[in-house]
Amino acid sequence: MAYSILSDKELSAVIAQLKELDPKGERVAKVIRETFNQLYDGQRTGRYRLDQLHKTEKTHCGTLIEINLHREFQFKDGADLDYEIAGIDVDCKYSQDLGGWMIPPEAAGKLCLLVWADDAKALWNMGLIRAEPRFLNAGANRDKKATLNKEGKSAITWLFSDPGLLQTGPLTKLQHLPLAPNLLLQMPLDEVKSIFAQPNGTKRVNQLFRLAQGKIVDRNTVATVAQQDDFLKRVRGNGGARQHLRSEGIIILGHLAPHRQIAHGLGLPLVQIGHFVSVRVSKAKSGEVGSVLIDGAYWRRAVAEDAVQTAPELL
Repeated sequence: MAYSILSDKELSAVIAQLKELDPKGERVAKVIRETFNQLYDGQRTGRYRLDQLHKTEKTHCGTLIEINLHREFQFKDGADLDYEIAGIDVDCKYSQDLGGWMIPPEAAGKLCLLVWADDAKALWNMGLIRAEPRFLNAGANRDKKATLNKEGKSAITWLFSDPGLLQTGPLTKLQHLPLAPNLLLQMPLDEVKSIFAQPNGTKRVNQLFRLAQGKIVDRNTVATVAQQDDFLKRVRGNGGARQHLRSEGIIILGHLAPHRQIAHGLGLPLVQIGHFVSVRVSKAKSGEVGSVLIDGAYWRRAVAEDAVQTAPELL
């Protein structure tokens, strides 16, 4: 028999509350991104992948996501489970493997908020289910935690899946949501190795912007590469990558209005505060398609055949 949320008033009430708090899932996505960054602790460790974590740290991931969601939405503590949402006890479960949520005995028959995210694929999702016995495989481990069976996995109500409608059905047909990408996971491994092979933070940041041209670089990536307290100083013009890469024709644009105007003119992504985008430029003729005025001269995005020219100085 197909599962319907319509017969479960508590489940419907919790969904309504969550959708009111976060209509598009943007706050949840932010929490997941920040939790991954917190786990990697890149500024101190240079780590950026889950397989670089210790086993105990990986196990702690679910707990951190539960705690950080608690803080973000200021849920009340549940009577027996993690949260109280819309006056109803809800348990929060995270799994790095889609479908791998472990349901504890105390949550049997109760509502469970299920979170999944894959940092390498930059995808995530969140669903809700009542952990009825018919949806569970018997727990065979020491703490008697159960997993969802095939029927249970198809009975999850997904809160934010495209096209934004409540959805149930097989996990294989589920449309996931984009997670703010982890740039170092998106880059070719040989390029990332060449970044971390540099002898100090300044040279690592230079290499990052040299190789990641046209891609949005967030402050956490800079911190992970620099591994220094004053990591943003490694980007700036006074002794940072903006100064060092000028001789290679590379400019680094930030969130300031003049920078965004230049980025728009060059067909680059427009970045928000704390984000950057780099590109090599070449001098252009006045009015040339794809050119923009910088420091009194016209410039365009360079192509491989262009000779290297000293880049203009940015305000």
